[in-house]
Parts: sequence; structure tokens; C-alpha cells
Amino acid sequence: MRADLRLALPAVLAWATAWLVAGAPAVAAPAAVTAWIATAAATVALLARTARPARPSARVRSGPGRQRAAGLLPSVVLAGAAVAVVCTSAFALGHVRHPPGLEGGRSRAGEAVVTITGIAKPAASAVFGAPAGGQRVTVDAELDSFTAAGVHTEARAPALVFATVTRGTALPIGTTFRVQGTLTPLAPGESHEFLLFARDGPRVERGPPWYLAWADAVRSGFRRTTADLPGEGADLLAGLAIGDDSGVAPSLHDAMTVSGLTHLTAVSGANCAIVVSAVMLVGGAVGLRRRTRVAVSIVVLVLFVVLVTPEPSVLRAATMAVIVLVALAAGRPSSGVPPLCLSVVVLLALDPWLARSAGFALSVLATAGLLLLTRPLAAVGGRFLPRWLALAVAVPVAAQLACQPVLFLLTPQITPYTLPANILAEPAAAAVSVLGLVVCLLGVLAPPLGTLVAWLPWAPSAWIAAVARFFAGAPFAAIPVPDGAFAAEAAVVLTTLFLIAVLASRRHPRLAPFAGLLTALSIVIGGGVIAGGALARSGAVPRGWQVAACDIGQGDAVLVHSRDRIALVDVGPDPEPLAVCLERMHVPRIDLLVLTHYDRDHVGGLAAVVGRVDTALVGPPDGSADERLLADLRGGGAQVAEAARGQSGSLGDYRWDILWPRSGSPLRGNPASVTVLFTGPLRLLFLGDLGEQAQDAVRAANRIGPVDVVKVAHHGSADQSERLYDDVRAVVGLISVGAGNSYGHPTDRLLGILGRVGTRAFRTDLQGAIVVSGTSASLEIWTEKTVPP
Repeated sequence: MRADLRLALPAVLAWATAWLVAGAPAVAAPAAVTAWIATAAATVALLARTARPARPSARVRSGPGRQRAAGLLPSVVLAGAAVAVVCTSAFALGHVRHPPGLEGGRSRAGEAVVTITGIAKPAASAVFGAPAGGQRVTVDAELDSFTAAGVHTEARAPALVFATVTRGTALPIGTTFRVQGTLTPLAPGESHEFLLFARDGPRVERGPPWYLAWADAVRSGFRRTTADLPGEGADLLAGLAIGDDSGVAPSLHDAMTVSGLTHLTAVSGANCAIVVSAVMLVGGAVGLRRRTRVAVSIVVLVLFVVLVTPEPSVLRAATMAVIVLVALAAGRPSSGVPPLCLSVVVLLALDPWLARSAGFALSVLATAGLLLLTRPLAAVGGRFLPRWLALAVAVPVAAQLACQPVLFLLTPQITPYTLPANILAEPAAAAVSVLGLVVCLLGVLAPPLGTLVAWLPWAPSAWIAAVARFFAGAPFAAIPVPDGAFAAEAAVVLTTLFLIAVLASRRHPRLAPFAGLLTALSIVIGGGVIAGGALARSGAVPRGWQVAACDIGQGDAVLVHSRDRIALVDVGPDPEPLAVCLERMHVPRIDLLVLTHYDRDHVGGLAAVVGRVDTALVGPPDGSADERLLADLRGGGAQVAEAARGQSGSLGDYRWDILWPRSGSPLRGNPASVTVLFTGPLRLLFLGDLGEQAQDAVRAANRIGPVDVVKVAHHGSADQSERLYDDVRAVVGLISVGAGNSYGHPTDRLLGILGRVGTRAFRTDLQGAIVVSGTSASLEIWTEKTVPP
């Protein structure tokens, strides 16, 4: 049965156009005008052709080519209309999404009014060092207005808010609050237009409206009901049932990513299909008419989307389900590709910025793969496997083939255990979805019974976590790929060859073996190149290295090496990547550990070095959590001292000097980051997470002079002092930053500063681990990954 692809052209063109105008808002207006004119012209041509009576002789003379071209005309009209609507929507929404009063690309301090649109999560960069009794959180919100220097600007812009709240304080979705803070714009096309860093606690203006408040009550009841469940099964259960993945530990999230199960950390589009199917089946069992079942299904689906929050994949699935249900109620059942394409056009017309959402792209591609490839792949697999097993294998294979190019762009690595992990985990995910909703209802109606029933979805949830941990810990679970863009292009070519080899064997018996041979040869050669390149680059780490910035994600962990002596400045967010880096650099013990401050992205990996540290210089602690951290260090045998300006010492051929903070300083957190200067074969300056004001204070308190390497402050945030960077005139600027981070690091402002002062930026998000060797007269830079021009 041939797939109906008539709406594919409108969907693809609408998506491409939305992606373009989201990143270049200035072209939205002229593009909309052009698209409407083209659509009108195509519509006139179509109407003229329809009104003209066709003579049989003319139909014969026209030939099949012209007939096919004429048959494409309706698709062209629809495509033009879709493009025009998307451009018009982008132009209309752009003014409120990024209002003129907030343009200019610079940070502003002022008062913001925001409305919460997502579930609050603990901030990865601030588990330690929050005020006593407080907790640093991030939350998706809509910026309603911003007032700075007496100028009030209305907006409707998506923002990511960083705020400190009293521990245990709820921030229900739909709540509007007022807060003082710094508003930082992001580049066009990002999922958020602004980052808002709150300086004080949020002051609630009004609670959520009734149509959102009920969902918070259900989520709260679910959390109370499942509070006593143990282990990682409980953390995943909240994500799969109510879309709250805030409890999923970073290490488990990494394991889910490596095993190809990221889509199971929270509610996805598949849950919508499960909910609708369950309602339709139950409605049929109790004798409801078809239209009544459809109406009930749509209502339940809307309630479900409100409950789990409208993530891109959920919106895609819900919109597609509504289209299918409406067609069913109208007596014109529709399934397959047309509803998928129509849902893409509808959602992009409502929000063109979805075109740049990775979650939306993966959801659409996975669904398209399932619709187009599952049946043919299962038919081929049925020749060698039992029918049920062939289908079970075909489903994850179809989705993986469709999504792999995008996955390479997001995370350039090969994960060979994705297929078996999904085969084992997917059935459990369906059970968690259904039973989780039952627990949600019981959590409100009968909490004691809900507490007992919660063990039923907990078991399959714990199974999913165990599957992820098992495969993530297997040998070669994640094989890095040097160039994600090239890998994505290669994936498209190899997938095409593979499908020709597998699906075209009957129609094209000569072409299929040739395509299969090319696929096999490409995989063997590509695998050899990747493995050989990885081994070669691993062995190519310079032996005489002096500085090594570990690739540990969004955080800092930088090694200094001289005559078998090792210093480590900060330990990153998690122990595992730091342990890998230390092993790779052959570092068994650390002579000097510097903890600049206590944000998690600087101290979260401490477990990897406890018991291996001789001396630790630490920033001023701020609360019991910081003191416990230092107690762990002392328990491991380290001598711990609080760093202060004026302290100095030696490390091999280097002398180190503490430049900041002053002794007895009341500063805490980022402004009190320990700043250290190493002087020897190279001059190395480490700035921690200092902001512009603190950098200027360091500059005023010390005569630093030119340096060879500067560890850029705060992962390349916009809060930088160009005066300091101009003073030190570093040759190399090391930016330790996580790939695809939600903070917009490194910012254009920081990169511009480095460019103007002549400092060349090296980034761990793009280049992996970065190693510096040589002397001031001859610097040598080695990077784990090559970056395409």
C-alpha cells in the first residue's frame, strides 16, 4: 500500500520556512508578502485550469508528464498557503516575543513580571551555596513585562528564569510573580528569548487560573502518593506519569541518553496515543456511540496535555490525535502520513519557533519512521523471525533510522545498544503510562489506595532504569564521533542505501545487493576510521602537557601539570566524566586542589578525587552544605585551607598566587570565586565564575599583566569585564562549557570581547578536551575534536 504524501510538500516547506524566519526575524515580513503573492498566483492558475473544460484529445496530447505536473498544482497551492501563514505568524508574534524596547543584545537590570509555564527544577549550577533554607531553581516562564530605568515594556516572550526560593516552596504552573533581576537576551531562534537571573525571591502576584490549578493539585497528590517509593524507579515514574523529570539524577539521565532511552525520562507523544486508545476502548466496551467516544477522547486528551505540560512532542501527538479523531467523527477516517503533515503545519502556524526544537523534530521524524518503515521492515524481518518478534524489532529500528541524523547533530556519538535497550524498555513504558494515570486519580480520590497501587507502575519504571544502567555500563556504550554534521550526512546516505538493500530486493533484484554491499563497506570503513581516529587522538595527547581543560559538560575542571606535580581547579558537575579525564591524563593523585566556589558545576564531581588530594584551597563556605563538602575532603586526608588574597606556593616549576577574595571578605558565591595566577613556563589565570564587578575589583587589587592562558569566567556568560581581558591580553581563552546548554554560553558578548583583545577562544563544547603545552614563546594547542570551519 503506497503512502499518501500529498501533504508532505506543504509540511516540509512550512518547516523549512519556519526554521529560517525563527533565526532571521527581519525576513518574516517580506517573506510573508512574497508567499501570499505566489499563493494567489498558484490559486488563480488552479481555478483557471479547473474551470476550463478538458477535451479528451487534449488530455491525450498533454502526455503523462504534464498531467502529473497539473496534479501537483493543488499541493503547490497548499504549500504556498502554509508558508505564507507561517511567515505571517512569525511576523505577528515576533513583536511581542522580542519587543523593540528589549532589543540591543545587552543585559538589563530591572523588575520583571513573569508567568510560570513549566515545572520548576533544581538548578544544576547551584546545588551548593544556596542561602540557608533556600534552593536555586530554573523554571520555564513567559515574560509579561520588564521595567528598567523607568521604561516599562510589555512582552509575551518565553524566558528561562533562575531564582532562589524557600526550600519546599511550590511554583505552580500558571502562577504570576514579580522579581528583581538581570534580563539577558539570547540569539534569535533559541527556544527561549531571554534568561532572567533573579536577585531576590519571587513575589507572587496571582495564583494559577482554575483551568490550570486542578492539574497542580493532581501533580501534588501524585508526588505525595509516590513519596515513599524507593530508588530510581520512583524518579522515572514521576516523569513518565506527569511529565515531572526534575527528580531524575544527572547520572541516570546520562545513562538514559547513552542507552537510547532519553524519550522515556518524561511523557512523550506515545503517551497521547495510549491515552486516546484507552478511552476509545473503554467507551466502546460501555456502549458509547462513536461520536460520543471521540468527544470524550478529545476532552480527556486536552486534560492530559494540561497535566503533563505541553512539551513539543506532546503537542505534536495531541494535535495529530485530534485531527484523526475529528476525521473519524466526520465519517472520513484518516491515518498515516496526512494527519502527521497537517499537525506539523498547524503547530508551526501557531508557533514557528517549534521548527528549531529538537524535541519537536525527533517526535515528527520518529512518527514518520514508524508510519512509513515499520510495516516493510517487519515484513522483511518476518522471513527470518517469528512475526511478533519481527514487529517488535521493526518498531525501534524504524524510529532510530529516521532520528539518527538529528541525534548525531545533538550528541555526536554512536550508541550501539539502543535497539536492544528499546526492545526491553518500551513495553514497560506503556504499562507505566496507563498505571501512572490510575495512580494520579487515586492520589486525589483515595490517597491510601493510591499509595498501594503506586507499586504497580513503580516496578516497570525501575525496570527501565535498570535497563538504562545496564547498557550504559556495557563496553563501548558510547563511541564519540569527531564531526556530528558529517556523521548526520553520512547517516542519511547510509540509511537510504540500507532501505534500498532491504526493501527493494523484489522490485530491483540487481540494485538491492549492490546497495547492501555499499552499506556494509561504508559501515566497516567508517567504523574503522572512527575507532582508529579515536585511538590515534587518545594516544596523541602531548606528553609534556601543562594545562588540560577536561570535557565534563557544563562546568569547570582544569588541570595544571609540572614535573609530575598536579593542580586541579574545580571538579565539574559529576564524578564520572572527571574520573574519565583523570585516567586519560594519567593523573593518580592531586597535589593541589582549588575549589573556587560551591556551585554544583564546580564541586559536584568531588567524589572522583576524595582520598586523592594532598592540599585543598577553597572559597569561603556559605552554609552547612558547604561545610559537609569540606568535611568529606578532610576525611579523605586532604589539608583544607580557605583561600585568601596574598597566599602563594609552588607546584613544580610554577609559582601560584591567590588574587581573590580578600581575607575576611563577606562575599559568597560567584563574586567570591577563588582567583589564582600560575607563573612559570606559562602564565595562567583562572577566574572562576567572577562577574564584571568582581573582575574589575580583582583588576584594581592586583597588577596581573599579560598572561598566556585565561580560564574564561563563568563559562562565557555575558557578565564580563572587557577592561580585565584587555589588561591580560591572553593568547588562549579556555571556555569550559556544556554542549547545547540552556544558558546560551558562551555568549556573543564574551566572544566579541576575546576577539577584540586578540585572545583565541577554545571551547570544550565544540572541541572536547583541550590541552596546552609549550612555552610562552611557542604555545601548542591539542583538542580532542576537530571543529569544521
